[in-house]
Amino acid sequence: MAVWDLSITVEELGPEAPPLKISVTSDLHIGGVILKVVEKSQIKQDWSDHALWWEQKQQWLLKPSWTLDKCGIHADARLCLTPQHKPLRLILPSGISVRMRVCFSSPVFRTIMGICKLLNIRRPEELSLLWPVEEKKKKKDKDVEGEVYDITRAPLPSSTIPTLANGMPAFFAEAPDTEAVYKMLAISQPPPAPETIAKLYRSTNIMEKAQINSRWMDSSRSLLQQGVKENDKLILRFKYYTFHNITPQTDVVRLTQLYEQARWAILLEEIECTEEEMMVFAALQYHIGKVSVTEQFVTSCPAMEDLDSALQCLEVKMEGESSADDMLETMTAPELHDYLKIFRPKRLTLKGYKQYWFTFKDTTISYYKSKEESSKEPIQQMNLKGCEVAPDVSVAGQKFCIRLLIPGPEGMNEVYLRCEHEQQYSRWMAACRLASKGKTLADSSFSSEVQSIQSFLAMQKTTPSNNTAQTDESINTHSLVSPRYQKKYKPKQLTPKILEAYQNVAQLSLTDAIQKFLQIWQALPDFGLSYIVVRFKGCRKDEVLGIANNRLIRIDLSVGDVVKTWRYNTMRQWNVNWDIKQVAIEFDGNVNIAFSCVTADCKIVHEYIGGYIFMSTRSREQSEILNEELFHKLTGGHEAL
Repeated sequence: MAVWDLSITVEELGPEAPPLKISVTSDLHIGGVILKVVEKSQIKQDWSDHALWWEQKQQWLLKPSWTLDKCGIHADARLCLTPQHKPLRLILPSGISVRMRVCFSSPVFRTIMGICKLLNIRRPEELSLLWPVEEKKKKKDKDVEGEVYDITRAPLPSSTIPTLANGMPAFFAEAPDTEAVYKMLAISQPPPAPETIAKLYRSTNIMEKAQINSRWMDSSRSLLQQGVKENDKLILRFKYYTFHNITPQTDVVRLTQLYEQARWAILLEEIECTEEEMMVFAALQYHIGKVSVTEQFVTSCPAMEDLDSALQCLEVKMEGESSADDMLETMTAPELHDYLKIFRPKRLTLKGYKQYWFTFKDTTISYYKSKEESSKEPIQQMNLKGCEVAPDVSVAGQKFCIRLLIPGPEGMNEVYLRCEHEQQYSRWMAACRLASKGKTLADSSFSSEVQSIQSFLAMQKTTPSNNTAQTDESINTHSLVSPRYQKKYKPKQLTPKILEAYQNVAQLSLTDAIQKFLQIWQALPDFGLSYIVVRFKGCRKDEVLGIANNRLIRIDLSVGDVVKTWRYNTMRQWNVNWDIKQVAIEFDGNVNIAFSCVTADCKIVHEYIGGYIFMSTRSREQSEILNEELFHKLTGGHEAL
């Protein structure tokens, strides 16, 4: 076998040191190469985390048993022996920056699993990493960066990280400074100063919102392959808006960080909401800020957890077992009948609402000219199974509308139903929500759904409050609302508005308040939409594709209207032509669409669709073990294959 020289840079020797030359043969394996380099470097230390990085090919050599010949390495290869885990500055959803060691050699998906394990965040598949926005630095603010909390001493996320009885990873409890960091992860931060909100980057239109999604990291490639260097700054965010199985006892950090992400989305106007909703959000933030000083999250007690899971199993079992009574009830399932108004928005028409007699049976709405005609054929029947339901409500303006997007062969049909009063709205809204999930009015959750809608409406009601609360000077109102309302109202005008909404939430516990905040956030019409600018095949102008957890939406850029909606459950297949960077999707009923991406790589769209389909495969009984292989199959693209 011919002996030849291979030059390898060793990071530990410093940036100026020349590469080490070692003599090798083609049948020497990677492990043997590392051994020779370590001996020649004469540095005594633990080398177990080190691996070889092949610079020209931008790839890691992670299989120690493979020979140089099998890897295709010749004398001209530039290799570097470097640690696989390196420090990185992570900006968390709450805006806190932590410096921690993360894996630079495994796919980003697994790196995030390691980060979440260390920070005690369950369900890591819902999060991902993205590059921060380029900030234009002014000469004056050279070092105005916030504090970075260093937790690089933490153990590498091996298979298990021991946790204490209160759910805190044992590492954080070792010293007062690390314990303080964990508290910051698990307790919501005080409201930001209005100046901070004003300074932060805000996307003002749909184009700018689409730019954000071009910065996501590729889940199937490693950080080093994507040009991330040691000590770089990256943002950790919830990427997929389907939050599976949140339990306050075990999800303290996850809930807090999710609340923080939702709060910033509201404050920076990343998602639209009405003025009434903004005041409820402000009141909840004020309440959460107040309560989190005195009250901690309920930490888990193993016996209670066992009881909880036993009750859940029992609930699932009982749902599954249908008795003769149930059968009878289903046969005589309750129905709703009432006069409602309906409106179908058509382009270029401004016709208003028309009143008809409506009946709601099983999952279908039918309507007739009048109550007397209800024995005849209906004017129209609409099956709501799989539809989208969104509220369009203003309690102050006594407007109670239900917006329905009903799947049809040509995409989604939009329909608005208008109710007369709260009670009617609560019943019909609850029925529509259940029907969209394929459940009927006979379902046991109908009455609790009605109650939760009524309690949400009650929160938006203004009650004449006592004067003592009105003059609460401690409210920094401009910290609780977005810049638009900071400009619109003076603090004196905002205080009574926020305190009126606060009357309705003042009794909530910390956990309930956070969950209520997330619930209202998730009910906003634009919740969970990620935008990408695309060019549809055969079109000459750019349009926007909105990607949600269950559908794709085509949006006209010039007017911002939804043109079409396609649901994943009608999707036959999707393909990406990586050469011409085009995504093609086939739906039921011979509907085919194809588009190229303008603001982001088509890999990002492919990963979003595959990721959401992966999220829908998770079930309640599933263990904590993630099916990593399936995730990469659905999101990895041609590289994964």
